[in-house]
Amino acid sequence: MQPRGGMNELMRQAARMQRKMDQVREDLKDHEMSARAAGDKVEVTVTCEGKLRRIALDPEFLAKEGLEMALDSVVAAANAALEAADKHVSSELGKVTGGIKLPGM
Repeated sequence: MQPRGGMNELMRQAARMQRKMDQVREDLKDHEMSARAAGDKVEVTVTCEGKLRRIALDPEFLAKEGLEMALDSVVAAANAALEAADKHVSSELGKVTGGIKLPGM
């Protein structure tokens, strides 16, 4: 059984969905997500495009805990912020796709 409208209609629908998904990505690329670590002594902000925007580090934390602990906390906060950004983008794309997980999206 062929879908109504045939393969051409299916291709048009796929192209429309791709354009909508591209628009969502474009709209979200500068959207910022932040995460904190070390009891809120470190905050990292990233974009939903995966670019690092800002790192805030409490100078007293750095002085008290040392550079290695501070850097570990920056990494933890950065990973958490990037994960939050990925989840946000996936959630927004899911609204376009109706929750269908598409390969490579």
